[in-house]
Amino acid sequence: MENKGLWAFGTRQVVYGAIGAALYGAFSLLTNLVPLPAAGNITFRPAVAVLIFFGIAYGPWVGLLAGFIGNTLGDMLAGWGFYWNWSLGNALMGMIPGLAMLMITNYRNKIDIAKAIGWGAAGVAVGMMVASLTEMMVGGIDLNTALVGYFTPAFIGNLVVIVILLPILMVAFAAVNARRGR
Repeated sequence: MENKGLWAFGTRQVVYGAIGAALYGAFSLLTNLVPLPAAGNITFRPAVAVLIFFGIAYGPWVGLLAGFIGNTLGDMLAGWGFYWNWSLGNALMGMIPGLAMLMITNYRNKIDIAKAIGWGAAGVAVGMMVASLTEMMVGGIDLNTALVGYFTPAFIGNLVVIVILLPILMVAFAAVNARRGR
């Protein structure tokens, strides 16, 4: 991986952010119609692993762009419209793991994979908490509904996805890079 600094922002970050957003939006669309039981408009999104991976691999700006634009794209294509608070939550969910980009150097190492999962969990916790709590203003729900009906199922569903799929993406990425001589 070519690391030019954690907060570097240029063409590379925009391109990877656009790729991440397209993948996240497209893969989210495939599962946007699978609601989680007892959750208000919360769907099961395996694509979250792609979002977290792009943050880890390419940094916080890429994760932020992939999360905000990808969520907006997926929601618009599903016909739900634009919900700024959920796109912001997804942006944070991608950005926070991106803060660990320089700490994670070996995508096959169990310790680095555990770090990625930990940072991904932190991103999910913060992002989904922001989205859920702002739903009180946007959707007029109460605090209990925000925490129990929105945050809890979103956090648990996304955490399960990260624990299972993020290591697979990291190991596959390392294998591809090894074959390419990077």
